[in-house]
Amino acid sequence: QKKGHTEMATDSWASQTSSTLLVPRLLVLRSDSKDCLECSLHTLPKPLYREFKHVFGDKFEENVQIKRPFEHLQLLAIPTNQRAMVDLVSIGDHVEREKDRLLKCFVDFGRDFCTRLRKKGYFSDFIDPCSGLPMLTLDCNKVYSEVDGMECLLNYKSYNAGFCKILTHPKWGSAVYPATIFAYCTTDIAKELLQSYPNAL
Repeated sequence: QKKGHTEMATDSWASQTSSTLLVPRLLVLRSDSKDCLECSLHTLPKPLYREFKHVFGDKFEENVQIKRPFEHLQLLAIPTNQRAMVDLVSIGDHVEREKDRLLKCFVDFGRDFCTRLRKKGYFSDFIDPCSGLPMLTLDCNKVYSEVDGMECLLNYKSYNAGFCKILTHPKWGSAVYPATIFAYCTTDIAKELLQSYPNAL
């Protein structure tokens, strides 16, 4: 079986689980961008489905604008991870500046992905890494755990540091910035959209 360009672009540390539809690859929002994100596409395993329903309730179904007969819609997750220039467990102004840079990069990508999918009539939203709350769906006050999501979808590990749970990337360690996008659409539409973003150089 021949590998497509998306699989070819993956790195050796990329995790694949039973929920994986597209394995992790490094991509950019635009071909001239140097800010890359590791992204993959997954169906929601039962633990993550419960977490999604806890956060969103049934609001995702209300936001589907176009009902197409015989179209099989699925809840999907797009976990993103960015490599930080510093260890994000550290403290200092330089760490906060790096978090701000990573936040902007994710929000730019998340807004672009969700806008394109919503224009097609489907639901999509992304989690605010600062608050853990959905960015686009109103009246949601339950917090989503990025670390638990990455453990469930990618088998990435974590450790406890005081009251915080710290994600560790298999290659980047704790110099990683996790954030998640959710979608309710067909798998083909989600695959096509995610594959439309250029590979990181």
